[in-house]
Amino acid sequence: MKRRGVALLDVNVLIALFDPDHVHHDEAHDWFADHRSGGWATCPLTENGFVRTAAALSRGRELVTVAECAQALRTFTQSGDHEFWPDDVSLLDTELINVDVVVGHQQLTHVYLLALAVRRQGRLVTFDRKVARAAVKGATDAHLVIIEPA
Repeated sequence: MKRRGVALLDVNVLIALFDPDHVHHDEAHDWFADHRSGGWATCPLTENGFVRTAAALSRGRELVTVAECAQALRTFTQSGDHEFWPDDVSLLDTELINVDVVVGHQQLTHVYLLALAVRRQGRLVTFDRKVARAAVKGATDAHLVIIEPA
């Protein structure tokens, strides 16, 4: 049975959970500790983005190689309450996404992730306050969680 309300973590939230120097590291950990048991998700886009970003940021830190970053994420996803969501939405799907509402290319990834969350009856978790919720048909406040800085 599919759980409702599972949290799709965006790349920045994933990075914040792993990087103790991230400006929102504590907020990410606090949010995750409070909500993990409700289920959390990754998708190919967030997994790829995490590995790419973590490998680029890790020069001189604990995680160094792409393989090590991928293994760290693999271990994390196996630690419980995780769901993998295949990419099964398209920015070209006019039944789900209204690209006319998107004002800039910087919004596309979050619009896509929000659409995936709506399709899965979940929610997108992010630090980004500028997600174009109106671009995703059927998206409500319940589909978007913005972790606020302390």
